[in-house]
Amino acid sequence: MLEFYEQLPNLSSPESHITMGIVIYLKDLIDGNILQEVVDKLQVRFPYFYVKKSYKNNELITVPNNLPMTIRNTWDPINFNSKDSNYHLAAWKYENKRLAFEISHSLTDGVGVLPYIKSVMYLYLSKATRQTFDSTGFRLPGEAIPDSEIGNPFKDFDIDSINAPFYKRKAITDFFQFDKEKDNKKRIFYLKLPEEQVIQYCKNKDGSPNALFSVMLAKAARQYDPANEKTITIYVAINHKAILGNYDNYRPFVGDGMLDFSKSRDLNDITKDCTIARGQLMLQTQEENSLWEIKQRKLMMPILPPNIPQATIYVSYPNCRSFGPLDPYIDGLYTISSLSRITSILCEINCINKNFFLAFMQPFFSSKYFECFLKELDLIGIQHELIYDEPLRACGIE
Repeated sequence: MLEFYEQLPNLSSPESHITMGIVIYLKDLIDGNILQEVVDKLQVRFPYFYVKKSYKNNELITVPNNLPMTIRNTWDPINFNSKDSNYHLAAWKYENKRLAFEISHSLTDGVGVLPYIKSVMYLYLSKATRQTFDSTGFRLPGEAIPDSEIGNPFKDFDIDSINAPFYKRKAITDFFQFDKEKDNKKRIFYLKLPEEQVIQYCKNKDGSPNALFSVMLAKAARQYDPANEKTITIYVAINHKAILGNYDNYRPFVGDGMLDFSKSRDLNDITKDCTIARGQLMLQTQEENSLWEIKQRKLMMPILPPNIPQATIYVSYPNCRSFGPLDPYIDGLYTISSLSRITSILCEINCINKNFFLAFMQPFFSSKYFECFLKELDLIGIQHELIYDEPLRACGIE
């Protein structure tokens, strides 16, 4: 039987699969040959991403896949676990000056995959620019892989003795949803905002990027459908590994802090709303909450499948603010997802090169709600630039 901290590839069925990915905009055109070379080279350093599905004692597991990882010069999706992907659960793609790595979310999360992305970019840009960069902080071939990266992330905790936390939010089941939008034409908007403006506004309004953008998204939802009386619920991604002191491990241990915005809240006092949101998140991100969540997973408690709506909006903000010496060659960094029915709207936030980059994803084509969000940014004086707008095309699975 798999240990509780190991990947759960059984969650990656065609019906419940979620793909996550990182999109990077570079200043120069992508050289596919160099990209293929460095991706192949890094298999020895990141073997846990170069895997395929297999069975052992009737249990679904992952095993090494020695076939090359697919790299294609198109944004069109393919299916993992198929001939098109060489049966990998991950793949690369590129188009002009942007490239993306997509991977089954059952293998990792945004925090877990970023060290790999940084290493690919280090080797790629070293060869493409013929520059010598400081390698400090990059995971490169020839290094030993530490146990903190591949072992049990929680081996120093007595998980079995953990008691229920003092503060635990109760789920709200009848919440605000975008019921008017049912065409299932997934769409993604790539936004760029000045870091200085966002951070200064957060300082002035007792906010944080997570809190501020959650409040703006809630305000936009009220503007979008003012007659809707239901509570707007926003899940904010919580990194249990970071809370418990292990930043290295690649496995996905993301939890959800819940913010609620009832109809009775007028959302006109940004400082008050940001303070409330920060307070709610602080209460839900104590060590005891993370330990309790890990205990539930160790006990194999049922996990709601990603086809059941659980909140109005999902916000995620991985802690990555720099690629070090590579920053001058990078124009943008976005986190993407194939979306699921957990939430209607997904807002993934990154910050690099003195800018925030927001990937705003929705399961419908209409831009009405997105435009409401932009109006809220205008009202508080935060500049924004729409970099790209396109159908959301993420890999599936067979």
